[in-house]
Amino acid sequence: MNSCVIEVAVGVLLREVEADGQPALRERYTYDSFLLAQRPEGKAYAGYWEFPGGKVEVGETLLYALERELHEELGINIATAYPWLTRVHVSTHATVRLNFFRITVWQGELHGKENQQLSWQTPFNLTVFPVLPANTFVLRALQLPPLYAISNAAELGREKFLERLQVALENGLKLVQMREPGLSRDAMRELSLRAVKLAHTYGAQVLINSDIELANEIGADGVHLNSIQLAACKSRPDVTWCAASCHNADELQRANNLGFDFVVLSPVLPTRSHPDATHLGWQTFSAMAANSAIPVYALGGLCCDDMEQAWQHGAHGIAMLRQAW
Repeated sequence: MNSCVIEVAVGVLLREVEADGQPALRERYTYDSFLLAQRPEGKAYAGYWEFPGGKVEVGETLLYALERELHEELGINIATAYPWLTRVHVSTHATVRLNFFRITVWQGELHGKENQQLSWQTPFNLTVFPVLPANTFVLRALQLPPLYAISNAAELGREKFLERLQVALENGLKLVQMREPGLSRDAMRELSLRAVKLAHTYGAQVLINSDIELANEIGADGVHLNSIQLAACKSRPDVTWCAASCHNADELQRANNLGFDFVVLSPVLPTRSHPDATHLGWQTFSAMAANSAIPVYALGGLCCDDMEQAWQHGAHGIAMLRQAW
């Protein structure tokens, strides 16, 4: 490890929010509540809220350090943890590399062993302040769902696609990309406008592929740039959500540097449309995603049953075209 950078392992404990005994959302693999802990008196930034974790000691792996820290701080033993985001944070005190893990299963009764206050929070309704500056970027990432669906009106037909979209929204879909390269701009505008209105009825968000002007014109929630647009981009477009398609480590780093909100990295596996094309494979995907401070969705030859595999390799979730509908 670099002696100039302090390695820190951080845990984002996730649980479902239940209403009347049932999960609030029916979309698979969705966790809607996360744990924050308040730094106790006597520590730097006392009173600030943070995700629990701590310094990695010499000879420890990141996961071992996280297990030790959470047992010491919260009295729990980690059962299931997934690598997620990594960001270097520079402060007046030190330069730290924060290695975030999402934790979905643990054992033991969770409590503040250092007399610190604990609070379960939801991504869109934070009620505790202030949050440790090095942790605030994670709050935005937690607003992103695990499934990113890409429109497929080209194969389904426009009316059939909208019918399928409504069913998916009823089942909890929260993030959609409108990508229909075969449509004229007028046809794309009409279809996207209907999709945005429908999605907003269910509290879901829609990004428009490649066309920032169209996204703003129809009240979409953001834009998804292709890799060519990403390469030409000088600054992050002024939209609520900004994503990009990446196919290698350089493109992924560029999206990070520009402050994009998330990326799609592909193709992970062979696809139906390009079965013989070179694909990344899970190990290469994992290596590329490991240093990203923004969420990375896996795309290419995947279905919902691959979510666990994607999480194990550092993905925020999966993006799907045909399989989404």
